[in-house]
This record gives sequence, structure tokens and C-alpha cells, in this order.
Amino acid sequence: MIATRARLPIDLSRRNSIITPTSFVRELVSLEFDNAFNPYSHRCAVHDREDAPRLRSESLRAMLETAGEYDIDSIWIGRDLGYRGGRRTGLAFTDDVHLDAHGARWGIPVPRPTKGGMVAERTAFIVWDILSRVKDPVFLWNVFPLHPHEADNPFSNRPHTPLERKAGEEFLSQVISLLRPRRLIAIGNDAARTVNRLFEHGAVIQVRHPSYGGQTRFLAQVADLYELCEPRQGVFCFGDAGA
Repeated sequence: MIATRARLPIDLSRRNSIITPTSFVRELVSLEFDNAFNPYSHRCAVHDREDAPRLRSESLRAMLETAGEYDIDSIWIGRDLGYRGGRRTGLAFTDDVHLDAHGARWGIPVPRPTKGGMVAERTAFIVWDILSRVKDPVFLWNVFPLHPHEADNPFSNRPHTPLERKAGEEFLSQVISLLRPRRLIAIGNDAARTVNRLFEHGAVIQVRHPSYGGQTRFLAQVADLYELCEPRQGVFCFGDAGA
């Protein structure tokens, strides 16, 4: 069971449409951009099971449904899905290795949509190393909810474009409207620029992205936010947060 905490309302009065997890995922399935893999509607011929898009869509819908029953402490927001992580699982900051942990955190089964050996992602490893010590309900999301890649290489990462960011902002706003967290934690400069522009209410916190030498700073900042002990691999300050 995940511990709960009173919400700090976030003003989203300019977002008036009524959405549900089902309608949200339905819209997400229809999102299309050139050189961007949509894990909820596209199937990778190399790594995916036959029913991978359906599995990823259903897992996300179930996770949103379950998260909506809690007083969400925060949404951790990254830039976009990566080819070793979210492209495969359909979940932000989550690779094959941490898929079960992500589902267990919300008490729901999350079947693996890929085949073959499990693939690990360094950013996912770092995020889950600290998230596993956080008792509070935390939802993971990105500014752009698809996997943007180079035109000639689907197994690569690229920054999303301004047009892709604009589309992603609407989905981000809907996630925040659905879950109404106490605060938003932007991971990295790209995410922070978008979140601060959209939500000028003082509930946005920026932390260092763990990639490109940022691991130590990221872990220290998150440990400080959640009053954890010094982050060291293998040390669980609050027990298993996903149990």
C-alpha cells in the first residue's frame, strides 16, 4: 500500500475539458508524428510481442485509474521516452528491469510487452534506485509522451521538436488535471522550461537530470525533497515503497 498525503490544489482553471483515463489513453493512441514511435499504437517488429500496443495502453490506463484514487504527492516529469526504456514499456523512466516494480508500486499487474532478453536503461536504474525509497505516491510522466528518434535509426534518441512539445503539453496538462498532485518535479532543464511556462503557481521544483554526470546531484536533491537518508545503492531508508 502506498502512503497518502493531503493534496495541494493546482490551478488548472484554463483546462476545462472533462477527461478520464480511458479517454486520455484513447487520445494518446491517436497521436502521430514523423520519426516518433507511439508505444500505445505502434508495434516494433524487432522487439515487441504481437499485442504490445494493447498491453502498453491498458497498463497506462490501469495505472492512471489507480493513481487517481490516491492523494498524489508529485508527478516527476522528464523530457520524452527513450529507446531502451519507455519505447519498450510505455511508462516514463521505466525499463524492462523495473516494469514489475512500477506495477507493484500501484498494486497492479503490468505484463511485459516485449520479447527476448530484458533491456536496462541507465536513467531508469538511477530513478528507481531512489524512487524505491520514497513512500509518497509519485507518478512518472514526460513532456512529450512518445519516443522521438532519428529518421534513419528507430533505436536512437533525439530531443522533441517545438511542434511535438506543444502536443505533449496538452497531454501533460491532462495528466495533472486527472491526478492533481501537490507539486510537480521537473527532471532536467528541458522539462523545467516547459513545466514552468505552463504552470506559474509555485508548485514546480526542478532537479538535475541524472544523465551526463548528473547522478550524484539528482540523488541528493531527491533525497533532500523526501527527507531520505544519504542515497546509497542497496540502502532502503523507508522499506519497500512498492509493497
